[in-house]
Amino acid sequence: MKTIHVAAAVIVDQGRIFTACRGYGEFKGRWEFPGGKIEKDEKPETALQREIKEELAADIAVDQFLGTVDYDYPDFHLTMECYLCHVARGTLTILEPVSYTHLRAHETEADL
Repeated sequence: MKTIHVAAAVIVDQGRIFTACRGYGEFKGRWEFPGGKIEKDEKPETALQREIKEELAADIAVDQFLGTVDYDYPDFHLTMECYLCHVARGTLTILEPVSYTHLRAHETEADL
């Protein structure tokens, strides 16, 4: 089974957590933290900074490693390195046609 290694940014922006809804692909319509694939010989923190710059036109600071999520999908294994981040420069700007929201720390999916 192939493994996909990604980094995810839990971005705290103005006291809220940024999440995005995928606008394409097999997982279209599902909510996720922004981020992306880690390239060969790339550190997860560097991948996050690159991906957020490409997807959201902002520079982030990676503050803290939160943990690793491993999950087996039917066609692949996902290893996701999760990091707490904040916007260091710029404003989060959606560059792809996706939905997004900011969640307060106590919100749940039922509150949306």
